[in-house]
This record gives sequence, C-alpha cells and structure tokens, in this order.
Amino acid sequence: MAPGVLLDDRADAPHTLSAKRFNTDAPKDLFPDGIRTSGQHPPTYEKLRSYEDFPKEITGPTVWKPEDYQNSPERWVHWFTEEEKEELGAAADVYMKSGAPLTGLTKGSFPLPKMSRLMDEIREDVIDGKGFVLMKGFPVEQWGVDKSAVAYIGLGSYLGYFVSQNGKGHILGHVQDLGDDPTQIHRVRIYRTNARQFFHADTSDVVGLLCIHRAMEGGESDIASVHHVYNTLQRERPDVIKTLTEPIWYFDRKGEVSKGEDEWIRTQILYIEPDGKGRVYCKWDPYFVRSLTRFSDAGKIPPLSPKQTDALQVLEDTCMRLKLHMVLEVGDIQWLTNAHVLHSRTEYKDHAPPAPRRHLMRLWLSTPESEGGWHLPFPDSDEKRRGGVQVDNTPPKYPLQGE
Repeated sequence: MAPGVLLDDRADAPHTLSAKRFNTDAPKDLFPDGIRTSGQHPPTYEKLRSYEDFPKEITGPTVWKPEDYQNSPERWVHWFTEEEKEELGAAADVYMKSGAPLTGLTKGSFPLPKMSRLMDEIREDVIDGKGFVLMKGFPVEQWGVDKSAVAYIGLGSYLGYFVSQNGKGHILGHVQDLGDDPTQIHRVRIYRTNARQFFHADTSDVVGLLCIHRAMEGGESDIASVHHVYNTLQRERPDVIKTLTEPIWYFDRKGEVSKGEDEWIRTQILYIEPDGKGRVYCKWDPYFVRSLTRFSDAGKIPPLSPKQTDALQVLEDTCMRLKLHMVLEVGDIQWLTNAHVLHSRTEYKDHAPPAPRRHLMRLWLSTPESEGGWHLPFPDSDEKRRGGVQVDNTPPKYPLQGE
C-alpha cells in the first residue's frame, strides 16, 4: 500500500457546504497537490434567490422517474470487462510500487488510456445527466482491501478531486456499523450505525461507494431525482417548495468550527446557482437539522417551525414515493451526484462474528467549476476556504488496521 492513506475510521465527518475549499496548510509529504477541505460555511446571502425566481418546472436529463430505469439496467449499469480490470489493476500496481502517498494520487499520476473515455462519459452522466451510475464486477475479493483502495481512488480521480471527509483530512471513508447509538444524532454520524438513513445529500459534488462486504440482510440503497421531486411538489405542494427555498434552515457544524464561528450555519435547502447555468441545487441532510435542539432549547436559534417540520416530512415521503431501489453487491461501485440526487439506505443486520461486517468504502469528490462543477452561493476567500479544518499530522492509518 502506498504510504499516506488517511482513513475515516472512528472520527466524525463534518457536513460541508462546498467541496471547493483548498487547504494550503496541508503537509506536502502527505498532500503533495494540496487538499480540498471540508467545513460548513454560511452562504453569501445577497446571492440567494427567492422562491419567485425559481422555475415552475425543471426539464432535461436530471429529471427522471424510477420507472425510467428500474427495468432497464443497461441504461445505468456498467460491468467491468476483463480488459478494464487488467488495465486498472496494472495502474494500481505501478502506483503502489512508486511509494507515492495515496493522498497525492491524481488523474495525471494514474493513467488509464483505455478506460479514460468511459470514465469521461460516466463523469458527464453523473454531473450533468441522470446523476448516477452503478459499476459492477470490481475484483475486490481478488485484490484485497489495499489494492482495491488504490484502484478505487484511481477511478475516482477521473470524476473529480478527492475531498477530506472530516477535520483530520481523511479522504477514504469506511461505512460500517461501529455500534454507535443512532439516537444521539448531535454527535453520531448515522453511517456508523446500522439504522436507516433518510434521504440526504453528502456534502461533496460526487460521492462514491464501493461494496467490500454485504450485510446479512438490509442495507440497500434508494435514490431519487431531486428535480423530479421538485416538479412533483411544485404541482402538489408548492408551499413546501417555497419553505425549502427560504434561508431559515439551520445546519449543525457538530463542533468543527474555527475560532469565533457559530456552531451552526443558516441557509436554504434549495438554491439557484448564482453563476454558471442557473441550475437548481439541493443541500439536505435531516440529521444535521434535527440535531440542533441543544441550541434551540437554549434559545440560541429558533426551533423548527410547524411548516418546516411538515416540509421535511413531505420531502422524505415524496422521495420514498419516487425512489429507485438498488442493491449493492460485493464489487459494486455506486457513483452519485450530490447536486440533484438524494440517497438513502435501509436498516440492516450484520452477520454474526467471525463473518465480516457490512463494509463500504466512501469517496467524496470535488468537480472544479471550470470542468462542469455546480456554482454555489458561498464565499471563496482563502480564509473561508480553510474553514476551520485542521489536518491531523499523526501517522497515517491503513485500511482496517486495528479494527
């Protein structure tokens, strides 16, 4: 394994607003190309648009119904060919032998001359198309965790630049049940439990999930087109859409703040891009909204109003009604946009020891604006980009070491 692998094992990952923050203080031996850091930031309020500016209907490939795909896997599933696995494995072997840190892996240092065209097509489809692709047959059982991690991040480099998933600079997340209490949402990330995850968007431009081990039962994936949900609610409940566009929503920073910053941010859930193509973007995670009672009970921020509580329930119910269901098998890689797709996970039950627990590797990726990324209404100064993220200089951890 190449040195410098930073893993999200037991540290809380923050809920970020934009993946496009760059930490110039990252240690060059671990991050030779720097690192996009995470951290929540208030929007530039004068760039936010009111409900009256939002479209009555969204059109285009980002609007899809589950029936468009549920019986047509050829439209969204790609099976790795033997030639692709050979090229990908050879590139991983070369990178591992180089001794370069995995945190320095980029598209330029991980050449895939034959697969690059495929990955370009997948990137376009994920960012500006339907927003999701499932790749099957990744040889994780043959390669093992170390080589699989290198090859996985190598593939991800063709979709974007990795983003730290917490304040320690960890760029590869392990999605497993660590026995945390899912009711303690003010301090526990739900992906570290076996509880159901409600519909949400991770806070990067693109998220990848590689299945290493399946659960005994459950743990299945549901996704929904934000823009189809939006159109449906514009017809059925425009009052809910209006509430989601109002800057009245507080999101929990869960302690990852710089000196002098609030423990929360106030923002919208639905945005209009202030630049670029003027697209409608969604940022949503109910766990980072519902976890703020410790501050609302103390009178520091307002509690959720009845119309907000109704809106978040209607949003969840509509996503459930319009969802596309899929099961991630061992060796499956799911790529999703976080701009116009919401995703969830069913509750699951693990195999009894010594059988392995359900285990997915997660990547958060940034897609630079110059290469098709979505333009968001957030400050972009060097000071704000660092956003309270501290890079942990302790020795890097390797996949599953000590677990």
